[in-house]
Amino acid sequence: MGQTSATPAIGGTVALRGALLDCVDDPFYVPEAQAVRYIPDGLLVVQNGQIAALGSYEEVLPTLGDIPIRDCTGKLIIPGFIDTHIHYPQTGIMAAYGEQLLEWLSRYTFPTERKFADADYARSVAELFLDELLKNGTTTALVFAAVFPESVDAFFEAAEARHLRMISGKVMMDRNAPDYLSDTAQSSYDDSKALIEKWHGRGRLLYAVTPRFAGTSSEAQLKLAARLLDEFPDVYLHTHLSENVSEVAWIQGLFPQYQGYLDVYDQTGLVRARSLFAHGVQLTDAEFQRLSEAKAAISFCPTSNLFLGSGLFRLEQAKNPKHPVKVGLGTDVGAGTSFSMLQTTNEAYKVAQLRGQKLSAFKALFLATLGGARALCLEDKLGSFDPGKEADFVVLDPQATPLLALRNQSGIPETLEAMADLLFSLVIMGGDRAVTATYIMGELAYSSESP
Repeated sequence: MGQTSATPAIGGTVALRGALLDCVDDPFYVPEAQAVRYIPDGLLVVQNGQIAALGSYEEVLPTLGDIPIRDCTGKLIIPGFIDTHIHYPQTGIMAAYGEQLLEWLSRYTFPTERKFADADYARSVAELFLDELLKNGTTTALVFAAVFPESVDAFFEAAEARHLRMISGKVMMDRNAPDYLSDTAQSSYDDSKALIEKWHGRGRLLYAVTPRFAGTSSEAQLKLAARLLDEFPDVYLHTHLSENVSEVAWIQGLFPQYQGYLDVYDQTGLVRARSLFAHGVQLTDAEFQRLSEAKAAISFCPTSNLFLGSGLFRLEQAKNPKHPVKVGLGTDVGAGTSFSMLQTTNEAYKVAQLRGQKLSAFKALFLATLGGARALCLEDKLGSFDPGKEADFVVLDPQATPLLALRNQSGIPETLEAMADLLFSLVIMGGDRAVTATYIMGELAYSSESP
């Protein structure tokens, strides 16, 4: 059993020796050799929770003095994974059988989220949820809470204790939901404003204004959500968009005055640079173009899109150089089937294959790290090993399982081309067992090794 440290202390200087791999640019638009930084035998130096330096072992070692070195030779050190869409209250309904989106919400999601009015229950699930993220190498996530403010407090309290860079918010939902989960347009505004003032920018915590989706919000509620974005320009907008065909048709019927699903959000003031829309499976070309113009982002959630039968996301359209859209990966637990971003890249690769496209290992790495940081407007803080960024990173073992050991029996390669092959094996065959350690602000927060 691995061990999770609930309260890592931040401070001091340490260096880690291992193979260093990160993205410095977007490999969808520039040659991969320019987008990827690979140091087969490197030193990553952390000071006071931030990246202080990196380079080859031979170059950096003489500069260290008496700084301690943690030996991760034979392992791969990458930036922490960034999950751009996940629901912590749905942790307990993973693998709920048989429904598509709208039926799944009413049969499984709503009854489960009712429990989160109980602060103690919410706190217990938040603790388990964050432990699972760290176990899987995820260091930052954009997280749905429930409609109850207590659910947000519980999540942020648990995240704050771990010094995590997390984003969350209270669900806003004033129609087409059970009475026990419904708020009002005004109460959702009031509760969200109070939570923003309490939590946004506290330590590493950030707030997202969170209408569940247009189907469960009145026009008045969406407009009040936009007012919050006006009043607090550095908070996020987090919601769902164009997930399945029936949903899109339903939204059109609810909002006949608008020209489609995205237009509902656009005309109510919610399509902005800090807006992230989950799924986007059914988006039109014009909607992709509008998201690009607004500098808004999409969370590509392949495991849940497949599990709920929603469809195949058009990643190639989102990454069209004529109108590029910021894209990150989301596990979307609980419709998503794994907390692992490696398992998510596995399914993303298959979705691309079914669309006649190829998702390379380095493109997958980008989506799971720097691409996610860009989608969340956090690229100045996260996503790569640039000095000055926050030192959240993951140590992966390319030989963690017998099959991976057979696949990667040559060990850490010297060339970028060979590293692409090794990384692809982790993209497809990796999971929580490949995660040896997760570091938060340079301190060990999870280790797969027993104490």
